[in-house]
Amino acid sequence: MKKLFLMLFVFANIFINAQVNDTKTEHNTIDSNAVLSPEPKFAKISKSVAMILSRYHYKKVKIDDSLSSEIFNNYLTNIDNNKMYFLASDINNFAVYRYSFDENLLFGNLEPPFSIFNIFKERVTERVKYVEKLLEKEFDYAADENYSPDRTKSSWAETEDEINEIWRKRVKNEALNMKLAGKEWDKTRETLLKRYHNFHKAVLQYKPEDVFQIYMNTYSETIDPHTSYFSQKSSDNFDIQMKLSLEGIGATLRTDNDYTKVVELVPGGPAAKSGLLKANDLISGVGQGEDGEIVDVIGWRIDDVVSLIRGKKGTVVRLQILKSSAGADMLPDTISIVRDKVKLEEQAAKSEIIEIESDNQKYKIGIVSIPSFYIDFEARMKGEPEYRSTTRDVKALLKQLNGNKVDGIVIDLRNNGGGALQEAVELTGLFIKEGPVVQVKGTDGVIDVEKDDDPTLYYKGPLAILVNKFSASASEIFSGAIQDYGRGLIIGEQTFGKGTVQTLQNLDNFVPNEKNPGKLKFTIAKYYRINGSSTQHLGVIPDIIFPSSGDAKEYGESSNKSALPWDQIGSTVFSKHYNFEEVIPSLKEKHDERIKKDAQFQYIIEDIEEYDKRVDNNSFSLNYEIRKKEREEAELKKKDRNETQEVQPEIDVEELEEIPISKDKKDDPFLIETGYILSDLIMMETAE
Repeated sequence: MKKLFLMLFVFANIFINAQVNDTKTEHNTIDSNAVLSPEPKFAKISKSVAMILSRYHYKKVKIDDSLSSEIFNNYLTNIDNNKMYFLASDINNFAVYRYSFDENLLFGNLEPPFSIFNIFKERVTERVKYVEKLLEKEFDYAADENYSPDRTKSSWAETEDEINEIWRKRVKNEALNMKLAGKEWDKTRETLLKRYHNFHKAVLQYKPEDVFQIYMNTYSETIDPHTSYFSQKSSDNFDIQMKLSLEGIGATLRTDNDYTKVVELVPGGPAAKSGLLKANDLISGVGQGEDGEIVDVIGWRIDDVVSLIRGKKGTVVRLQILKSSAGADMLPDTISIVRDKVKLEEQAAKSEIIEIESDNQKYKIGIVSIPSFYIDFEARMKGEPEYRSTTRDVKALLKQLNGNKVDGIVIDLRNNGGGALQEAVELTGLFIKEGPVVQVKGTDGVIDVEKDDDPTLYYKGPLAILVNKFSASASEIFSGAIQDYGRGLIIGEQTFGKGTVQTLQNLDNFVPNEKNPGKLKFTIAKYYRINGSSTQHLGVIPDIIFPSSGDAKEYGESSNKSALPWDQIGSTVFSKHYNFEEVIPSLKEKHDERIKKDAQFQYIIEDIEEYDKRVDNNSFSLNYEIRKKEREEAELKKKDRNETQEVQPEIDVEELEEIPISKDKKDDPFLIETGYILSDLIMMETAE
């Protein structure tokens, strides 16, 4: 049996960063009738991946007809997620493959996925020809009709007329958006033709390697969402990320219904530091420099979009984006980001001090921001004494904050997607005397308890952990342990809910005599809190919950139907530091009263309510006058809000003994409110 390479990571997602060239992507003329066929080595890789996952994956999934049916459904979804290309008759014809993917995996037969993809190419050609016909004349914007962009839960179109009508409304909506932006019909027609021609060429540029990766990832992600196959090209991008030395904007991107969607921002990266780009924003165009032409990238392959965004440090890339908070029927914004190299130092923990005044009493609150659970593995393996890690850096920051006699500390884990498992354990040890931190259950069912053996308390004062829905994995291990020990308050949103551990396996040894077979990332363990509860699906539930948009089933681990289930094992033995149950009701009451009077919080709650309504309403008008009125009302509301927004309470931000200050925190109401809650707790403890 070949030995597996077991380096444990607990990331919510593996980042493949958007890095970009200054040159435009060139699309060569390609034969639309060309049929893609699998390369001989793909059969060997397919059989090896099936063998590894069936033997070593935590889930122990059987390769049978049940799995085959799921792979079949998921493959169609991965190719035509919004049901815009295939007809119901195509799906019926593909049905002969539904229960054969299991045998195909075991024997390396790749004819079915390639056959399906070749039909998809034909359907794309048909759709683009129909768009050309549609754009021969301008649309009637006075008609009273609606458009529903999300067809993921719809049925496949039965007839040519039905799918033509779906596409007529789609293209009309795109044209209407341009009309509302002030474009004349000739320019709109030119832009849309270029958009769909580029999309067509992008699909025709797919290589056998690309189709094979889609298929293998469909199989692996059917088992669980954190299991992935990396072709050589994807593997190279993965290696770049793990070295934490990047040039670009620092963002995780994926395709979402022809748009390029921002999944996450790399902590310390240009996009994150700019504050202009957020998770779930959609990129519709990319331009080079301050005044370069914006290239429409709707419908483009993700690697082609990435190739436009990549570029040298110090150069400017302009992105045309649809804000996730604005809705699909609103106009896009154009933002500029200066490309830069993302280094470990920029992703390191940082601290600052803010002063909170509550009930005529001033409190100095230390803020420690931890973007990820990092460690310089290479330096550690070499025995370098000053290697960087989250725990080492935070230990130094705590020493500084203690020296400045802070009244309490907030650990900010928002958007922290995880990192090294051991760092989560060691970081917890800075705040507890000693004891268990997390339980890890492997594929063999054996449970290991990761402990803190250092009795030293590096900080023993009042503590709060600030989390949000993108705090995941190692963040959940740390915050869950702090909550179980009663060592600090957990404040914010329900966390992501990823309770699994992955390893990365190079396939060279499993596919001998084949050059660059790629890598396989798969789940080998599941972790549990010291109270026995898994964070899988559930995440960590804060003691005091902040307003949040959406449902955990839409954004967290629960949004993945193949995710491993929540379960529970036995509790470990540990001593609780403090029981917050008695004070939480009073803290929550004070919090509720405070945010009722806080204009920023009320605007946040209002925005959340409007966002949730838009999510529920998957339809909007294609009438010009109606859409124009809706946008004018939205702009007026935005203007009124800016003019009438109340002045927030003055928050002093101090720079003490070389503790750097990144920015004024008045525009971060969640952090400030966390400071107030911690101040309330300090007052209560002082009064006892």
